[in-house]
Amino acid sequence: MNSSRRQFLARTAAGAAVLAGGTFTTTTKSAALGKPTRITALTDVTVVDVATGRKNPHQTVLISGDRIIGVGRIPVPRGAVELNLTGKYVIPGLADMHVHSLGDERVSPPLYLANGVTTVREMSGTNPMLYDWRDRIEAGTLLGPRMVVASNIIDGDPTLWDPNLIQVIVVDDADSARAAVRRVKSEGADFVKVYSRLSLESWRAIIDEAREVGLTVHGHGPDQVTSKEVSNAGQRSIEHIHSLGLSVSSREAEVRRMVRAITVTTGDYNSWFRQLHPIEWIAANTYSPSRAADVFGTLRRNRTRVTPTLTMHNVLDRIDYTQLDPALAKYLSEDSIGTYDYVIQNLYAANRTAEEISHQRQMWAWRQRFVHELLAHDVPILAGTDTGTPYSVPGFALHEELAHLVDAGATPRQALYAATVEPAKFLGLPDEGTVEPRMIANLVVLDADPLTDIRNTRRIHTVITRGRIISPSQREQLLADVEAAVKSPTAAAVTTGCCGAHRPA
Repeated sequence: MNSSRRQFLARTAAGAAVLAGGTFTTTTKSAALGKPTRITALTDVTVVDVATGRKNPHQTVLISGDRIIGVGRIPVPRGAVELNLTGKYVIPGLADMHVHSLGDERVSPPLYLANGVTTVREMSGTNPMLYDWRDRIEAGTLLGPRMVVASNIIDGDPTLWDPNLIQVIVVDDADSARAAVRRVKSEGADFVKVYSRLSLESWRAIIDEAREVGLTVHGHGPDQVTSKEVSNAGQRSIEHIHSLGLSVSSREAEVRRMVRAITVTTGDYNSWFRQLHPIEWIAANTYSPSRAADVFGTLRRNRTRVTPTLTMHNVLDRIDYTQLDPALAKYLSEDSIGTYDYVIQNLYAANRTAEEISHQRQMWAWRQRFVHELLAHDVPILAGTDTGTPYSVPGFALHEELAHLVDAGATPRQALYAATVEPAKFLGLPDEGTVEPRMIANLVVLDADPLTDIRNTRRIHTVITRGRIISPSQREQLLADVEAAVKSPTAAAVTTGCCGAHRPA
C-alpha cells in the first residue's frame, strides 16, 4: 500500500472515530465471560515449574472460580468438570511487558488471549480507551488480558513526535515535569512513561514527583541520563537496548557528548534515529567488559528490569530483510498493514546511506550478543515485544520474542521466566506467575514441552484466564472473529508505540 502522510492521518483519524462507537460482543466472548460455577480439574498434565525448571508429570490442577485450589497427584472432587489432558503441559499465563495495542477491542484483547498472553503492560496511555479496556477486563465485562497501563508519554522539548500523530506531554523544566506527573496520576495511569528527549532536570523531577504521588516510573533511558543514573534514581525499567549500549562503551564519555549534541525539531523522529545510529555503531564496536560489569551489576543490585524488545529491534535493524508474516496478515486490517509500511518507509528507511544499511544489519547480531551479556550478569529481563511497531501482531509477537531470547543465549526456562515469574514480581502480583494453589488461574495448556523447545509455546491447546476456560474450539473462534473484524469497514487503524508506531489521533 502506497501510503502518504495525508492518507496516514486520515486513517488514524478514522480509527479514533471507530473507538467512539459502541461495544462489540461476539457469541464466543459472551460464552467465555460466564463465571465458572463448578470446580474444573485438568487431569494427567505435566506442570512446568518455571522458577526451577522441574517438570512434574501426571498432575491434577483444580480450579475453583478464578483461583487454583490444588496441584498434585490428587483426586478429582465429586461433581467437578474433568478435562483429561494426557500428554499436555501446563505453564503459567504469559505476559507481554511492552505493547501498544491496536485500537480495536475486537482485535488486540482476543489475539492476546488466543496466544496465551494473560497480562500485558501497555506502554503508552495516549487513548483513554485503554483505561476503559483495563477496567472492563478487571470487572469481567470484557474478555481480555490483565492490563497495566502507562501514562501518556512524557518527553522533552522538542519531542520526537509530531503532535498531529500522537499525543505526548512535553515538559521543559522541573515544574512542568512535576505537573505532568500529577496530571497522569489524575487521569488514571498505573505508572509514568518517560521518553528519550527529557532533560536531566525534568527527568529527575519526574522521578521525585512520581514517588510523592505513589507511581513508579518505566520507560526509555533518556539521552541525557546514564544507565547507572537511571537505575540508582529508581526508574523501574529500561526499555530497548539503545541507551544501555551507550553506557557500556569504553568511549562512553565521547558517545554521551555526541548524544547530547543531537538536535531535532518537533516531530522529526527520523532525524533522531539517523543521528543516533552512528553513535550506537561506535558504542557497539567499543564494548567494554569492565564497563558492562559495573553497569550491569548496578542494574542487578537495584532490580532495574530491562525489556530488550528484540522483536522490534529485529525489524528495525533489518528492515530490508524482514516483513509481515503472510500467515498472520489476516489478523490485521488493510489500514494497519498500510500504516506499518508507511512507518518503515518514512521513519526508518528514509535518508539512509549504503554504509548505514550494512551497519544496521550487523547491529542485530550485536544486540543478540548484548542480551546474552545481560543474562550472564543476571540482569532481570522482561519479555516484551513493542507490539504496535512493524510488523508485530498482538499475542503472536510474544512467541517470536521468546524465540529471539533463546537465540540470543537464554535457556527456554529463562525465556519463560521473563514472561511469567519476573513480570509478576515486577508488577507486584504475588498471586500470579506460577502454577500453585491460591494463585490466580491464568494458565496455558500446551501440546508439547516448552523446556525442550521454546517454540512449543506456540502449540497452544487451551487457555485459562482467571478461571475461564478457552477451549480449543473457542480459541479457534476467537481467531476467526478477529479475522472477520479486521475485514469490516469499521476496523480501526494501527496504533503505535515508542519506536515508530502511531496511535490514532
